[in-house]
Amino acid sequence: MAPPILSLEDVSLHHGDGWLFEGLDLHIGPRDRLALIGRNGAGKTTLFRMLQGELELDKGRRTVMPGINIVTLEQDPDMKGFATLGQWAAHGEKAPPLHAIEAIADQMGIDLETCTATASGGERRRAALARALASDADLLLLDEPTNHLDLAAIDWLEEWLGRYKGAFITISHDRTFLKRLTRSCLWIDRKTLRRAEIGFGGFDKWTEDVLAEEERAAEKLDAKLKQELHWLHRGVTARRKRNQGRLRKLEELRQQRAAMIGAVGKASLGLAKDDVKTKTVIDAEGVGKSYGDRTIIRDFTLRVQRGDRIGIVGANGAGKTTLLRLLTGELEPDEGTIIRAKTLSGIVIDQQRKLLDPKKKVRDVLAEGGEWIEVRGAKKHIKGYLKEFLFDPGLSDALIGTLSGGERHRLLLAREFARESNLLVLDEPTNDLDMETLDLLQEVIADYEGTVLLVSHDRDFLDRTVTVTLGLDGSGTVDIVAGGYEDWASRRKDRSATAKKARPQTKKEEAPSTAPRKLSYKDQRDLDRLPAEIARLEEEIASAETELADPDLFTSDPDRFAALTKALEDKRAEKEAAEERWLEVAEMAEALG
Repeated sequence: MAPPILSLEDVSLHHGDGWLFEGLDLHIGPRDRLALIGRNGAGKTTLFRMLQGELELDKGRRTVMPGINIVTLEQDPDMKGFATLGQWAAHGEKAPPLHAIEAIADQMGIDLETCTATASGGERRRAALARALASDADLLLLDEPTNHLDLAAIDWLEEWLGRYKGAFITISHDRTFLKRLTRSCLWIDRKTLRRAEIGFGGFDKWTEDVLAEEERAAEKLDAKLKQELHWLHRGVTARRKRNQGRLRKLEELRQQRAAMIGAVGKASLGLAKDDVKTKTVIDAEGVGKSYGDRTIIRDFTLRVQRGDRIGIVGANGAGKTTLLRLLTGELEPDEGTIIRAKTLSGIVIDQQRKLLDPKKKVRDVLAEGGEWIEVRGAKKHIKGYLKEFLFDPGLSDALIGTLSGGERHRLLLAREFARESNLLVLDEPTNDLDMETLDLLQEVIADYEGTVLLVSHDRDFLDRTVTVTLGLDGSGTVDIVAGGYEDWASRRKDRSATAKKARPQTKKEEAPSTAPRKLSYKDQRDLDRLPAEIARLEEEIASAETELADPDLFTSDPDRFAALTKALEDKRAEKEAAEERWLEVAEMAEALG
């Protein structure tokens, strides 16, 4: 087992009136893929700063292997003082070479000449990723890396991290991203950091097991602690069970909606049925919208029913916001008609959230300074309502400025969901939310009696929430699919495969083959020499691993330790490349017979 590249040992950190962490231990290996999970305000970003060495520890020590390059992707980097994204990305003593930044920026589709003052959240995030990924890091600390990225960019990032040779720790609300990439989980819970050598797919069961074990151990403790642990355990497991029930109900709704949707891209919704008509809240028929010569929406027809949860997906610039604004009446179509129910009353929670006044108190935002809040026609005490949104009731008098970004977002959701409405419009609602708040948001949307229009790049959240997905590919066509993101992705895959099969195939005899009849000199040489080369590399790797296994080497000869570690990584990469090349030429030789 390779030695850690970075360690925190018996670390404690004081924060405000108490301890944020006590007795924390963490050892990071050279190829670790870690998910860092915890409520907003639990200390995830603070832990990143401790790992980076930016904070002075009150107790314990931080140890870093010599020569290790640690790079942090911040959620909102400060770009003041830089005219363009490229200037910001290339600044600093340890800035990566500009050509490396440009290569990644090109793959991600970001223009580094974009002005920082006018850059969108997605453009700023891509520039920050280009800087981080080009930095030749041994350890990447990724704080919400998928925020503001569209689906294509997220896919690209997942592929890049899948090939990455170093270690990374990621804070993310994107369950699909975490399931695909992580191998271990770090859980910050009640000032304690726990670690499990499981991917994120096993996180829920692991945490339930931990809480259940604590509850059993609390049988011998005082009643107050026992009650607290019981509430925590039952609260977590009960929410997950309720959400399982909601998922079953969601599947039933999708099946009902599938029966109403006809051919791909069209919705034949039984126009003559009175019961359908009375439930219709938005009726779009033959809708088209263009900007100049570019068609954004073409021949779009859909009846949105009362209680529908509509998810809108697609790449940035494909027309998601345009479609949303057409459906809500902010934009008028160039072609076709959109009729909305006269009783439609909506609330909009978008990604351009106004900053809450940091000098105001929580009760000022929710209850205009009072004790009671009107929640969709019913009065609730502010402390009870705060608890519903996972806040400590004692926070009612806290200043907004003391809340984390995620807590402010949760407070905004609490305020908006209290309003009377029958149409809820959410534009990227999952950004900056922790897992428990995402579960809560899923509950609120599932229980909402009105209609929901939701724009999101969070694939798992869409799969858990929406009954119908509207998929845009940038051509103007809108796919209408009963189900969530995976249903839409599957539809696209099937359609692509069908189109491929439908292409005319050229018979072999019609075009003479240009394939070589024997291996080239270089291919034959590689086929002959690589087995011995691979065996030699295996011996050198084994030798280096044996020497590095000496527990005293790191302290007695740190330079030798660092050199051996670097050489070992290089040898492993060289062996992997040699094996891939040998397989390539071996397959070529087999094909030639």
